Amino acid sequence: MAVTYMTEEGYNKIIAEINYLEGVRRPEISAQIAEARDKGDLSENAEYDAAKEAQGVLEGKIAQLKVLISKARIIDEHQIKTDAVQILNKVKIKNILNNAIATYTLVADSEANLKENKIAVSTPIARGLMGKKVGDIAEVKTPSGVIRFEILEITL
Repeated sequence: MAVTYMTEEGYNKIIAEINYLEGVRRPEISAQIAEARDKGDLSENAEYDAAKEAQGVLEGKIAQLKVLISKARIIDEHQIKTDAVQILNKVKIKNILNNAIATYTLVADSEANLKENKIAVSTPIARGLMGKKVGDIAEVKTPSGVIRFEILEITL
């Protein structure tokens, strides 16, 4: 069984989502199924079919989240250091080719969100940055070639 590392915040978000799906969405869908069933013939009842399909999707999502939680190992954020790039570090990098500067936080796959500049440690960029120190050059292999980044800063 593969372990999934995540922050306590990420773990709590997943628990909250499971609680919402089980406590709110599941009863809503059950009510839709009951209402559609009361309308008569189930063989030609599109509302019933749609509600049953929604129930299947919901139960699949709940099961998926529960498996993720069962494999979760919470990272102790107090043990994170900034001498070399590792998970939960915020890394400021400069693209050597065009001098573009970006800052990313390296997070577990389940917590990645590019809108918040959080990239999964399994991505090519994050893998290329892991273990590097300030001033190091990271060479990242991408489908379009190798991109070189200079590590400018590592923070929490």
